Amino acid sequence: MLNGFELRRADFGFTGEGLSRPECILAEASGDLWVSDNRGAVTHIRPDGAQRLLGTMGGKPNGMAMDTNGSILLANIALRKFFRVARDGSHELFFDRIDGHPVGAANFVGRDRWRRTWLSVSSRLENHLLALEEDIPDGYVILLDERGPRIVADGLLFTNEVRVDNHGHYLYMAETRGGRISRARIRADGSLGEPEVFGPDPIFPGALVDGIRFDSAGNLWVTEITRNRLYVLQPDGSALLVFEDTEGDILDHPSSLTFAGEDLRTVYVGGLGQTRLARFRAPVAGRPPVHWLAS
Repeated sequence: MLNGFELRRADFGFTGEGLSRPECILAEASGDLWVSDNRGAVTHIRPDGAQRLLGTMGGKPNGMAMDTNGSILLANIALRKFFRVARDGSHELFFDRIDGHPVGAANFVGRDRWRRTWLSVSSRLENHLLALEEDIPDGYVILLDERGPRIVADGLLFTNEVRVDNHGHYLYMAETRGGRISRARIRADGSLGEPEVFGPDPIFPGALVDGIRFDSAGNLWVTEITRNRLYVLQPDGSALLVFEDTEGDILDHPSSLTFAGEDLRTVYVGGLGQTRLARFRAPVAGRPPVHWLAS
């Protein structure tokens, strides 16, 4: 349990500079960071701090995961498609249609250690931002596995990041418009049971949750963009507010976080309004990302 843990402004440092809309971050065991960046596709930040912008995708690159060959699977919510980005910045279409229809507002790509890929779509609306202004339950989740692509969750309020828990029992889904985290049990065939809310509903009135990430103890870390907050949802569902940036000069619409470093206790936070990554030390290690594990 993390009861009593909180962050102070002095606990934060920064990494990177000149980033644009760094919504999602991938960390490698080598110390390299890959950050979504709408000036191109991604920015690569080396362990020595050197950085380079890769790609010419444009739009709004956001949620992403590292594939088995080291390429990046990336959602682009403005282009409404999922792409594969090579390490030289070149990109190709990865996925853009389901059941004969365009996917809609592509938001996030997640991979798990059971060789499954989860794609979240925030809304089917042509103007997906309308689904942030009122309750329009048309967000959904696509599963890609050996059985092929299929919709496994639907009727969500602006689906954002999705994560499988440490034991592979549940898929956790950030519903941004709902200000809450939902979860559904994963059946043996990859289909999902009936969704249920995990934790407060909403986490507070008017909240817009965005990024979620598990640590090694099973706590779910959550970013919230309207008040620049970081929460931890503990395994019993209790919500712990660990930081709020009322000034907005450390966290600006925080959208994602990732655990990094040799001990997986260095946490990087990206945000829609940030030009650099915020950084702090966590009291518990993160769960190793799937691309750190043997294929």
